[in-house]
Amino acid sequence: MKIFLKFCYFSLLLILLSCGSDAAKKGKTTEKASVETESNPKESSTTKTILIFGDSLTAGYGLDDVNDAYPTVIQTIIDSLLLDYTVINSGLSGETTASGKNRINWVLNQKIDVFILELGSNDGLRGIPLKETRNNLQAIIDAVLEKNAETKIILAGMQLPPNMGEDYITDFKTIFPELAAKNELYLIPFLLKDVGGIPELNQSDGIHPTVEGQKILAKNVWTVLEPIINL
Repeated sequence: MKIFLKFCYFSLLLILLSCGSDAAKKGKTTEKASVETESNPKESSTTKTILIFGDSLTAGYGLDDVNDAYPTVIQTIIDSLLLDYTVINSGLSGETTASGKNRINWVLNQKIDVFILELGSNDGLRGIPLKETRNNLQAIIDAVLEKNAETKIILAGMQLPPNMGEDYITDFKTIFPELAAKNELYLIPFLLKDVGGIPELNQSDGIHPTVEGQKILAKNVWTVLEPIINL
């Protein structure tokens, strides 16, 4: 009889321990699920994208830290204002409008809310026929709008140094406002305003901005970009 009672007590103890273990496991599982839910971002992010498609001016050529290039400066401004936008630096040193046209479809594999087009200076410095530059820029604009007609496009205006010849630099300068008007785009009149031709704001090549010069470029872009993303 005593043996039977001991067996019953032992069985009861095992059942209680088993239930406690299961409850503990369930508790840990629930806790883990709760932690994972809190730590994981929302599946449908509301973050919008600003993509800057350009050449070495955008890529930050010659800077010790590419984070000193104007796209990252703009991201810092956006973050300080708690605006839900991510800036993507899609600058490529040496890029011409022709090579930009060739890689645009690859870039458009992502959703873009604001597209900043900064190309043309390398065309001008190489003396590429202006008609070709204009047509390539138009092709890039068409590709962006074909992918998403709601994408807001900002065109960065460029100018050339006087040694390229008066007629050429005058006609080159008009490409950007004319394309902006034709396609109803936003326009930065001159990306290098207050930087171009100023030795202390440019690197030794006299073309690419220093860190301080990049901050001014960011200001020139932000003047046009701010009202767009605050709509």
